[in-house]
Amino acid sequence: MISQPRSRRSHAAVRQLVLPFAARSRDRQKWFRRWIVAGTAVVVAAILASSPWGRYGAAVTVWGARQVVRRFFGLPRPREEVDEAWRRRRELGIEETRRGLARVYAEADPPIRKLLRYAGLDPDHGLLRWGNYDLTLLLPSTVFEADDSGRSYRLRPLTRSIWLSQISLKGGVPFFFLVPDGPGLAQAIEGTTGIPVATSRQTTSSWGLRGPEPDPRAPFRVMVLGDSFMQGLFIGDDETPPESLRRYLEGRVGCRASVLNTGVLGYSPEQYYHAMIAFADRFPPHFVVISLFCNDFGDLHAVPTRGLGDWGEGKYWLEKIGAFCAAREWPYLIAPAPYAPGLLGKRRPGFYPGLIANELDINSIFLLDPTEDFIDAHLDRVIEGQLRRARPMGCPLFNDAIGDGHFSALGSRVWAERVGRRLLRIMGEEQARRVSRGLPPRGPDVLKARERAGDR
Repeated sequence: MISQPRSRRSHAAVRQLVLPFAARSRDRQKWFRRWIVAGTAVVVAAILASSPWGRYGAAVTVWGARQVVRRFFGLPRPREEVDEAWRRRRELGIEETRRGLARVYAEADPPIRKLLRYAGLDPDHGLLRWGNYDLTLLLPSTVFEADDSGRSYRLRPLTRSIWLSQISLKGGVPFFFLVPDGPGLAQAIEGTTGIPVATSRQTTSSWGLRGPEPDPRAPFRVMVLGDSFMQGLFIGDDETPPESLRRYLEGRVGCRASVLNTGVLGYSPEQYYHAMIAFADRFPPHFVVISLFCNDFGDLHAVPTRGLGDWGEGKYWLEKIGAFCAAREWPYLIAPAPYAPGLLGKRRPGFYPGLIANELDINSIFLLDPTEDFIDAHLDRVIEGQLRRARPMGCPLFNDAIGDGHFSALGSRVWAERVGRRLLRIMGEEQARRVSRGLPPRGPDVLKARERAGDR
């Protein structure tokens, strides 16, 4: 006889009998496990909330999930979310650096603490702001001040300062020893290894910019956007690239020129844009020069040697600068500063500045690479030195003598002459177009100046 399978109903009807006290014990264990899980989650959340890295990690996780969804549906990333991500990243860097500064200061010798207080680099007064594209910088509050309108920080107006060398502090905090050049300096460096670099004294105008007082009514006005290369590190006020450009233009055009130097160490394209906005109405230029460097897009060495950088972010801000200039009919020129190791060693122009040209939708006329002029100028100085049996060490166009990679006074002049030649040609072409349409030239009449100089 074949037995029939039992129905599901008969199976459901057969249940194991559980005594009441056993059921209550099982329920208590179940709720206990739930409370353990919930309590653990609360503790973990509290730890994450109290840790800057925890808060940042949680925010990045949420942000990353949104990007996955957007990519799946082919949606663009809103600029507001990009700006918010940068804000979180910068706040984290500042918070972490503040802790490092407190640790370095606590471990420093009394003379170093005294110097840090004099410079405004101590934990109570040090200015912690973002710069160099994605880094946190510790700036002396006696020379710099905060700027929350987009530039992050700026030079203090009417301030005289000087660079100190031979000071190194361990702890991973990037100190900038540009300190007030006043009667208290000698006492401040007493007992330290700090040495003032006599050639590096700098002053700022009432506008908070390096160089002479700007002249908004000058017949020829140029605005220069840039970073430490344009500010001019370890060289005098009259040796910076913008000041060298002013002398070159006055000599060629034959009229008074005013060059607004908005360059500040650590600036990148986002800060270039906001610097331009800050002075656009006070100083309407006839021409804008944008000086770039490889660390505007990422790591100082990874960008020019491997092309690794955030080119999209740089492109966004450079296009905003271009759009602003176009709206006001200001011609502009982008001039990347040469990467010093590439002058005397292997060059990789396909990475830098080549990728800038690849990313930007810009006519080649408005993009200038002065590298060849620097190489020629270097060779000229080498030849002169060899004839005198005093070949220069390193490259005389940079501050190699003190181990710094910024332009020397000679490098500033080479940059100014190369940029000035292109600038005048662009202005001449624009004026020729206006004259052909029966319109007066904007700014100085470059065409007549070239005729007077015999420059055809």
